[in-house]
Amino acid sequence: MGLSFSNLNGEHNGSSIGPSLGDIPESCVACVILHLTPPEICNLARLNRAFRGAASSDSVWERKLPRNYRDLLGLLPVERYQSLSKKGVFALLSRPIPFDDGNKEVWIDRVTGRVCMAVSAKGMAITGVEDRRYWNWIATEESRFHVVAYLQQIWWFEVDGMVRFNLPPGIYCLSFRIHLGRFSKRLGRRVCHFEHTHGWEIKPVRFSLSTSDGQEASCEYYLADKEGEQTGRESWRDYKVGEFVVGCSEPTTEVQWSMKQIDCTHSKGGICVDSVFIIPIDVKEGNKRKGGVKR
Repeated sequence: MGLSFSNLNGEHNGSSIGPSLGDIPESCVACVILHLTPPEICNLARLNRAFRGAASSDSVWERKLPRNYRDLLGLLPVERYQSLSKKGVFALLSRPIPFDDGNKEVWIDRVTGRVCMAVSAKGMAITGVEDRRYWNWIATEESRFHVVAYLQQIWWFEVDGMVRFNLPPGIYCLSFRIHLGRFSKRLGRRVCHFEHTHGWEIKPVRFSLSTSDGQEASCEYYLADKEGEQTGRESWRDYKVGEFVVGCSEPTTEVQWSMKQIDCTHSKGGICVDSVFIIPIDVKEGNKRKGGVKR
């Protein structure tokens, strides 16, 4: 039972035995692969010439691109995409595209073609960040932006941000990427330092988001337990703020968010703020199944 790969291509002991994959019209192949994900399409392109041709067709890849892909291309120099096929455009847009002085990035997910976004701590308003007694910027390869904001100590903790962008319709999740303590490399090993980490077990941090069409979400998290320790505190954690919906009739969506702990009865410190992620909910769930969102 079963057919070998060579059988599918019409080969049997060196002689042709009938129709093979190579006999399927390229137009029929294109109709089939429209229902596959981009990685699956690229894998099928290895089968034969018909699959390879269909897998490179502009009509196929146009359907895989988000409806606002021309807006994304507008963030790049024209010479980077003017001679590309639609498959080439997809590959280009699946890599991070910086904007707003490099403090924000947008890209399309390689599996779903959905639009994702990240905003650096440098692209947000942080209370007291210009005062080196409270905050410092730490260069690190652990951030996609290569820098994080480190809080030593402060009484009024507040981080606010906003982005205005033409997001395709869908449900999006907004989350903060945070790390208790600071980290460094010593003899090639990652070492965490918690000498400034305090205050996060006393009162919760309040997270919130709002959109230009009136949607709101909020939540509270204790960043450390009663002993002052964060679960898995030697690693980065994503704190989900909430979800919002973008409809078909909205040309531009404005999203605002904040993270604050402004109870001035106690100080708090020893935390790294990396970025905010705005990810389509189906992409977020897919990343969870694969082991987490890439930084």
